[in-house]
Amino acid sequence: MLGTLSDLDLRLIRVFLAIVDAGGISVAQGSLNVGQSTISTQLATLETRLGFRLCERGRGGFRLTAKGLRFAELARTLVGAVEDFSMQARNMDRKLVGALRIGMIGHTPFSENSRISHAIARFRQRDEAVRLFIKVCSPSAMEEQLLSGELDIAIGYFWHRTASLHFTPLFLERQVAYCGQQHPLFAQAGEISTPQAWDYDWAWRSYPLPETVFPTQPRHITAVADNMEALAMLVLSGHHLAFLPQHFALPYCRQGLMAALNMQALQYEVTFHVVTRQRQHVSEIARAFLADLAAVHLDMPEGYRAEGLG
Repeated sequence: MLGTLSDLDLRLIRVFLAIVDAGGISVAQGSLNVGQSTISTQLATLETRLGFRLCERGRGGFRLTAKGLRFAELARTLVGAVEDFSMQARNMDRKLVGALRIGMIGHTPFSENSRISHAIARFRQRDEAVRLFIKVCSPSAMEEQLLSGELDIAIGYFWHRTASLHFTPLFLERQVAYCGQQHPLFAQAGEISTPQAWDYDWAWRSYPLPETVFPTQPRHITAVADNMEALAMLVLSGHHLAFLPQHFALPYCRQGLMAALNMQALQYEVTFHVVTRQRQHVSEIARAFLADLAAVHLDMPEGYRAEGLG
């Protein structure tokens, strides 16, 4: 069984994680830049040191054992802690040192992406040595990862208001119902009533719309997706109607590939929020970034802007 960790152990653990991330030994050759036999030997050495098998490999393919799955989680925690320690040690004279993990929903409006970029630029002017991690994921995944501590900040729209999270309005996004060029309603697009649209097949979000948007829902929801690209693909097929962010659908409309069903009746607005754990659990690094984000979103609460540049 593995006792005191050595440099060799850390190196072998990193090899193991590279194999896991690649999904197999042969695929990991590119990222590790060594041959398959060397990787196999290193993995076997780690298993001998641990005293148990980490994975099954052979004709049946690569698969982690139950202990391998658990060890991979522990290994990621260890490697993250080592990297964080190294960064902290190298930058002891800096005011902000560590990591900032931000989650975002896909296809944020260009103007808002630009503001977030400006916030990052302001943050980088601070006395900091922070590693940024930015993930694109669904609202439900962001909520889960905020609660588990995998994310520090999330930006998106959230229908539920989890009590242990803090929600601050950021901006509005307009969602409009669209049909594809080959859809029967395309020729009448722009004047389609809600009851008329509800009679056709729809592609719906895997996460719900706000309850107050429409009193009824389509009768035929025959496809479900959790991202804009998938919904657009379904609309372009000519067989499904779907709500898409207006800014996202605009290029398709300009090419004549999509059309809005009714810009007045079949549309709604969603509020994007910046979300964190409750304020007492927000790190100094996250607080600094929130202040910089507020500086480019002047309508955010004064409490965020007050922290200013450090």
